[in-house]
Amino acid sequence: MTAADLVQQLQLQPHPEGGWFAETYRSNETIAAAHLPPRYNAPRTFGTAIYFLLEAGHFSAFHRLHSDEMWFHLAGGTLDLWRIDPRGALHTEQLGPAAGRWQTLFPHGDWFAARPAPGTDFALVGCTVSPGFDFADFQLAQREELAAQFPAHRELIHQLTRV
Repeated sequence: MTAADLVQQLQLQPHPEGGWFAETYRSNETIAAAHLPPRYNAPRTFGTAIYFLLEAGHFSAFHRLHSDEMWFHLAGGTLDLWRIDPRGALHTEQLGPAAGRWQTLFPHGDWFAARPAPGTDFALVGCTVSPGFDFADFQLAQREELAAQFPAHRELIHQLTRV
């Protein structure tokens, strides 16, 4: 199976952060805004899930969410992952066959990015978000702004941002 096969089979569409995705689940129940932390400005579904695919030579640009996001490796090779927490600590890990690690958590508010590890043609992951994903809660990093906030990680930020 190739990345192109999966894009067609799973009906994946381009994602704003890079890569390909398709939403596979969105809860039909919601949590009222009054019962959510102040970072949410409206009700949110209980949870959402997507397929997310990255091909060699592509990356998921640094971004952050208001919700926690779990990634589950499903197919293909290994992904290199980076996360910058609010204190500026850089966390790196791999997800997939070479790492023997099959799931990881990106806590809300942390900046995170990913790209296929060297030698990986593609990687397919499942991603779940709770409370559910809403583009209103999605922030794509601005290169110079993020680099100014975390100057120790300037080179990595320049590699894994688009604007």
